[in-house]
Order: sequence, then structure tokens, then C-alpha cells
Amino acid sequence: MSGTVSGLLTIGLLVVALAVVHVPLGDWMARVFTDEKHWRVERLLYRAVGVNPSAEQRWTTYAMSVLAFAFAGFLLLFVLILAQLRLPLARGAAGMHVDTAFNTAISFVTNTNWQAYSGETGVTAVTQALGLTVQNFVSAATGLAVVVALIRGLVRVGTDRLGNFWVDLTRATTRILLPIAAVAAVVLIIGGAIQNLDAATTIHTLSGGKQVIEGGLVASQESIKELGTNGGGFFNANSAHPFENPNALTNIFEIFLLLAIPFSLPRTYGVMVGDRRQGYAVLGLMGSLWAIVLGLTLWAETHAAHAVTAAMEGKEQRFGVWVSSLFAVSTTGTSTGAVDSFHESYSPLGGGLLALHMLLGEISPGGVGSGLASALVIVALSVFIAGLMVGRTPEWLGKTIGRKEITLAALTTLVMPVLVLAGTGLALALPASRGALLAAGPHGLTEMLYNYASASNNNGSAFAGMTADSPFFNITLGVCMALGRFLPIVLVLALAGSLAAQHRRPVTAGTMPTHTPLFVSLLVGIAVIVAGLTFFPALALGPIAEALA
Repeated sequence: MSGTVSGLLTIGLLVVALAVVHVPLGDWMARVFTDEKHWRVERLLYRAVGVNPSAEQRWTTYAMSVLAFAFAGFLLLFVLILAQLRLPLARGAAGMHVDTAFNTAISFVTNTNWQAYSGETGVTAVTQALGLTVQNFVSAATGLAVVVALIRGLVRVGTDRLGNFWVDLTRATTRILLPIAAVAAVVLIIGGAIQNLDAATTIHTLSGGKQVIEGGLVASQESIKELGTNGGGFFNANSAHPFENPNALTNIFEIFLLLAIPFSLPRTYGVMVGDRRQGYAVLGLMGSLWAIVLGLTLWAETHAAHAVTAAMEGKEQRFGVWVSSLFAVSTTGTSTGAVDSFHESYSPLGGGLLALHMLLGEISPGGVGSGLASALVIVALSVFIAGLMVGRTPEWLGKTIGRKEITLAALTTLVMPVLVLAGTGLALALPASRGALLAAGPHGLTEMLYNYASASNNNGSAFAGMTADSPFFNITLGVCMALGRFLPIVLVLALAGSLAAQHRRPVTAGTMPTHTPLFVSLLVGIAVIVAGLTFFPALALGPIAEALA
């Protein structure tokens, strides 16, 4: 009973904290991307790299800038990982094979942060700080830039310009992510997270053994890891490690960090389009799905047949079932991937719900920028379907959702399912990759499905239970990460360009409102139906079959 009360209080505290920052943070992000003035440090950066901040870009140029920046980041990080043992502060690092380095570089550039290596021994302090942490900032900033371009497509009329990617990237980093991450790092240090460059310490355990504990710049990486919905971990135990997540207070603070920007972005959307009710509708979609999955997961973990003896398997004694489930649902609902519990140890239904939460498209609330972009694609689909149902021209904020727009929206939603199902099917069809599973039957299918869902959704959390550090998995999962990130980005920018080129249609009595509770219900229904129709067979053969057995 005490666990239930403390769990409810923790959830209530989190919701209150998110509500408190929703308006000021959402308004601030809207001002950042509509401000006509450039900060001095930003002007210096533009001058240093030769960017004209006044020059706006077509959607094609914007997309090419995103891809070029990501490719350059991948190459630099890939080379850094391969050369890391020859650089300073390489103490005790084991290094990586080429295929693991390829996977890791793609992982951090795509905001996935999937780790096929042990965090504290796979990379050096230099790689952690100059490679992985830098990508944590700029990959999240890229997501913000893309969704802002989509919002501009809705706002602007009769133009082919969506802004300037380099300006949006710079502002997202300097005005939003860096200041908040710096404050968050200080809070984590006060809470007990380490921040040093000390050599490894050898500890003699009570059982007579020895344990080597690495030092490092942990708090600074942990703050942007959560704030930017990146995931990964300085240590292999991730956010279950006491140096990354020392206690219950830092745990709830980290959950708050990973949800703060995604849940505030609907406010940014509402402010930028000039109708805050539109933002509340998207917030209703995100919040409803998050609350439903959280409630079902808590029920599965506290009422499952094994709950009396095994509910704490894979969970931290410091956090318990309720808070561990809260972290798990929040991390799979965003593109974070950080974990403070072992997802494979959840009940069959609990683990299946975590997989389903990703398979919804990570729109509850999704990653920084990418979550709102995916939610707005759901809005476009819902407007089109509702228009067909009632015989009205599909309109969204005065823009027509015609054949071109619905084609782009549909293709955006199809990218992830194709990658997940094709990757899972290929891996299960090959004996060598199938042999990497530590479980057979339905649980083995869930393990494989979860991992490809994590990669294709740019989540990065692992169901575990399988050996993923092999050339086959490093390459195929890396391809899923890259395509799952950049194909939707290109399609979303194409949609933004198409919307921006239109002229606004006046509101009439026949215009369907897109801010009412009824429309929010339609959004939730469309999101669930799309995922249900696509993934129900796989889920039925995996977690559902295991639960029924």
C-alpha cells in the first residue's frame, strides 16, 4: 500500500512539474524561433562557418543541409571512435571493432544512442565528451529545427521558404539546450552524480572480490542525455548506475528532463500558428497515450501472476515497481532510450506495452522535435480521414490536405513499420542471427521485435536478452537507425514545403475544427488503429502469446 501511495505521489509531482514549465518553456521556444535578432555569439558562429543567417532555404535545401550536417557528424565521430585509443585519457578503454564503431556513430548522430558496447569501457573520456556529448546536443537540435520548419509550412502562405537550418540549429543549441543542460548538470552533481576525470578506482567488495569503478564527466553527459531525449549511458548499467542516477530525487528529475521539452512543444506549436487551442489538442493526444500506457503497464506489473515473487526482478530496490514503470513508459514514449530497469524482466504484458509504446511512433510525447513532427503527421492523416467520413474538403489551419500532402504523410508513417518488420523478419530467418537470442518462442520474438523497434524509432533502449554486438546486428540496426531518422525528416520537410506554397482558405461553416475534444479522440483513435493494424500480428505472436501461456 505504501508503494502505491508513494508511486501515485511521484506521478502527481511529475505531472505538476511538467504543467508548471509547459507555458514558459513552450513560449520561450516559440520566441527563439521567431526572433529576428541574432545573439552576438551566434553571429560569430555564422561568420566562422560562412553562413548567411538572413538567407532562407527551400525545403530541398533545408533537407540537404540536415543530411550534410548529419553525414559530416557521422564521419567525424566514426574517425574519433576508431582513433580514440591513440588520444589522451584512453585509460582502460577496450576500443571497438569497425562495425561497432559504425553502429555507434550512426546511433548518436540519429539521436538513437543505441549502445552495442559497454559504456564505461567501450569509449574513452575524450570520445564521451567531444564525440558523444556533442552529438547529444546537435542531434536534438536538429529535431527541433525540423519541426519548426514544419510549423512554418503551416503558418506561411504562398512561399517556398522554410527558414534557415543553420540558424535554427544554432538557436536550438545555444538558447534552449545548452542553458537548461548546464543547470540540470549542476542539479545532478548536487544530487550525487559524479563529474571528474579521475582514474579508475579499484574497490574490494565484501565477498572478497574486486570491482573497478571508472570516473568521468558523467553529470554533464547525463543532463543532455535526458533533456535531448538521447538515451544511452556513460556506464553500462545506464540510469540504474548510482553514479548516473544516485537516488530517488535524481531519478524523478531525470524523468522530468526527458519529458519537459516534448510535452512543452505543443505550446510552441500553438503559439507559432496563432491558435493555442491547436497546441492543446496535440498535447491531449500525447498526454492521453502516455497516461493510458502508463496505467496499463502499472497494472501489468502490479497484478501479473508473477508479481508476488518476481515483480522486482530487473528493477532497482531504490526505485521500486511504480517508479521503474514510470521511467520505462516515459523513455519508450520518447526517443530517449535511457533505462533504470531491465525491460526484459517485465511481465509479458508489461514488456509488450513498452514495445507498443514505441511502435505507436513515439508520439507520446516523442523525442525532442521528432515527437511533435510525428504528432502533426497524425493530425494531417486525421484531418484527411475525417474529411472523407463527413464529405468535407480536408483542411488544416486553412491549408488543404490534398493528394500530395496525404501521400507524404502516409509515406512518413510507413517508414518505421517497414523497417521494424523487415528487420525483425530478416533476423529471425537467418540461423546465425536467430542464435543470438537467449530465449526461444514468443519471448524470443519479443526480444527481436523490440530491438528493431528501438532502432527504427531512434529510441535506443534495449530489451536485452540477446547478443547484439555482431557485424549483422551492428550493420542492420545501424541502417534502420539511419533510414528511420532521415527518411521521415525528408518527407516531413517536403510536406512543410507543400503546405507553405499554398494560400490560406477562409474558415467557413463547413470547416472542421481541429482543436475540440472530439478531434483529440479521433487523433488517439487513428494513432492506435495505425499501430494496431500494422503490428498486432507480431504482438499477438510475441508478448500476447507469452502472457496467455
